[in-house]
Amino acid sequence: MAAVLERAPALGVGDWWLTAGVLFQTAWNGLTGRPPGTGIRDADLFYRDDDVSWDAEDAVIRRGADLFADLPVPVEIRNQARVHLWYADRFGTAAPAPFAACTEAIDAFAAVCCAVGVTVDGGRPRVYAPYGLDDLLGMVVRPNPASPAPRDVYETKAARWQATWPELTVLPWAPGNPGGAPAIGR
Repeated sequence: MAAVLERAPALGVGDWWLTAGVLFQTAWNGLTGRPPGTGIRDADLFYRDDDVSWDAEDAVIRRGADLFADLPVPVEIRNQARVHLWYADRFGTAAPAPFAACTEAIDAFAAVCCAVGVTVDGGRPRVYAPYGLDDLLGMVVRPNPASPAPRDVYETKAARWQATWPELTVLPWAPGNPGGAPAIGR
């Protein structure tokens, strides 16, 4: 994580965040005494640029491939301004409205515990956790009512995580509520 946070400004994108599994899974490993890196498949680096062309995003992805080539997990870089262009095809559901900022994309993760990001602002790390850190640190996987993700995405991710961290408390999908999930306490 430290290497990504240190090097990410060299990508030359303004609004960027290290987010998702590399953060919450690192916390779960620490909380459960598992070795660092357990269960971590990649590091997600979100950025936002008004140029929503594939060529522009691909250029940033290629710069990142060189910048992060020596890291033990791949760094997956995605322009969050483009999510609405591919989301429906990938997940078989309605696409979210275009994200105006990376923080809006973090707000929309399938589970509350995932909704955390870190960036560097003025040389100092800054954490964004719109729903707080209680679920993350309490090892609770709760559906996010603000997420456009369908039920199967939430349940598949939750099952994969629980296979690695059986200490997790996974709350069921709750039909009938906005987004299909129970309300989030802030």
